[in-house]
Amino acid sequence: MLRNSIWIVLAVFVVEAFGITLVSSWIGGLYTLLVMALTSLLGIVITRFEGMKVLEDAKRQMSEGKVPGRTFIDGICVLLGGWLLIIPGFITDIIGFTLAFPLTRPLYRWLILMWIMKKMQNGKFTIYRR
Repeated sequence: MLRNSIWIVLAVFVVEAFGITLVSSWIGGLYTLLVMALTSLLGIVITRFEGMKVLEDAKRQMSEGKVPGRTFIDGICVLLGGWLLIIPGFITDIIGFTLAFPLTRPLYRWLILMWIMKKMQNGKFTIYRR
């Protein structure tokens, strides 16, 4: 597991370095840094707004006596998108924005649900109850 994580981090680093180099050759180094800073700031604002919206939806559902399952997964997507937006680079920014936006989030929600179902079927996902 740790070995795979190291390879994933290394691959992301290489792809982001290539993307930053390519964009800086097109628009210049200073503008590239400015665009990366602006996308990070915009991402923080969007993530905060969407996170508050998800939190309010979860509170509303719990007050109605419902389990906020879909909302919980939306919260995971927004949190992961926020983390990706903080990482400097363009590929992580694109993935982070699509995780944070409500229109593209259902694709990721479906992927997360499929992953959870696969783990539950393999017996590798345990639910603890009090």
